[in-house]
Order: sequence, then C-alpha cells, then structure tokens
Amino acid sequence: DGVYTFLLVGQDTGGGGNTDTMILITFDTKNKTIDGMSLPRDTMINVDRKGSGHRLNAVYNYNKGSDPDTQVEKGITALKKEVGKLTGITPDFYVIVQWDAVGKMVEALGGVYFEVPFDMDYDDPTPGQDLHIHLKEGYQKLNGEDAMGLIRWRHNNDYSVQYPNGDLGRIQTQQAFLTAVIEKCLQPTVLLPNLMEYVTIFQKNVETDLTIPEMAYFGKSAASGLDMEQVEFVTLPNKSAGNGHLLPVGEEIVELINDGFNAY
Repeated sequence: DGVYTFLLVGQDTGGGGNTDTMILITFDTKNKTIDGMSLPRDTMINVDRKGSGHRLNAVYNYNKGSDPDTQVEKGITALKKEVGKLTGITPDFYVIVQWDAVGKMVEALGGVYFEVPFDMDYDDPTPGQDLHIHLKEGYQKLNGEDAMGLIRWRHNNDYSVQYPNGDLGRIQTQQAFLTAVIEKCLQPTVLLPNLMEYVTIFQKNVETDLTIPEMAYFGKSAASGLDMEQVEFVTLPNKSAGNGHLLPVGEEIVELINDGFNAY
C-alpha cells in the first residue's frame, strides 16, 4: 500500500519513434523513497523478429499498429509487458515524453543547474531532427533548449568527443540530470507553491495515464518529506552481446529489484 511504479519513456520522434530512453521508477509514498532503473535501449529481448526488432527500444513501435487512436495504448501495453518480463515489475503508470516537452518543463522550473561532462557540439539540420547542441563543459544553469541537447547528445559531429561506453554513458548523464531536476523540484519555493501550474504543463506535454488528481497527489507526496538521500538511480545489469547489443544479467537484476523496487 502506498508504493507505485511508473515507466518513464523518452521517445525519439525524429528517429522514427523508438523509445530510446526507458526508466522504471518505484515511488514509495510512505517511506519517501524513489528508485529508478534505466533500461538500455539496446537490451536484447526474446522475440521472433529480424534485425533491430530484438532490441527493447523497438517494442513500442513494433506493436503500436497503424490506427492513430490506439497506437499509444497498444505500444505502451506491449512495452510494459516486456519490462515486466525483464524486471518482474509491470508498471502501474506510464509517462511518454518527447524531447521538446523536457525543454518546456525545465523552462517552467526556471532552469536547472548541472555539471556538463564534456564540450558538446553537434548539428543535424535534417527535417525531423533540426538538432543543434552547443554546450561547454562545467557547472552551469541549463535552460530548456540546453537540457534537451544534454540528454540527446551522443557524440560530436567529428566524433572527437563521445561517451567511451556508448549509450550507457548517455544513460548516466540522463540519470544525473533527472536527479538534478528532482532536487530543484524539492526546493521549498519551487514545487508546492506552483504545483497545479506544473501539473498543467506536464499534462499538456506528455502522454500518460495519470489523472490530474493523481499527478497532484504524487507531487504533494514528493514535496512533503522526500529527501535527496532517498533518491537513487541504477542501470539494468547487463553484459555485452557484441555489435553494441546488451544482454540482461538475471541474478544481478533480481538483487537490484529486491533492494529497492519490489514493494513486497
């Protein structure tokens, strides 16, 4: 009672709609803890498909079908089921965020301070992407556009700077940035005084099955007693399967799930 699970999904609309960011989150509203587990996009799953369809980030697109009215329901249902197979937890709620929504929410918070790990310089002017990332290394206040660039960046155009461990490195940056966002929200003058305004912005910019009263409840629960020492992010235990693909490591997953995510 009082423990809820969420699947936070970042969707790459410019790249075909794959769910390249997936985080399983458990929020214990009584003990005031948040645990997040990033699920790498290149995690291999047991399905009878060819090519990239064996990757976790392809589940949503593969199952959404062609009817626009049911695509979200079908795609997210299949993805939640696959997350349940991987972790033992089928999330209660989902939140699908497209990159521009992240920018709008960071803007609403008045920006977020963050330690940018590298000089990030990347431009992709192609239709559907229109991506321009130019950030300097170091601690700084990021606006909405900066935040979108930070969490999308993989490498510079000339590959002179890139994450040494590929997408796993980007996951670490995303986890650190999400932690910084939560810390900003928990400031006394930020979340509670403006809660319904943030709920409205959130509702307008994401796809979710959370109702407005539920959003308000979780916001109030977090703002009244959640401590940053009780917020932890990890990554689904994995090992290389070659060609950039990853295999989940079952025993380590069980240990992590039971350490913070399992309500029982």
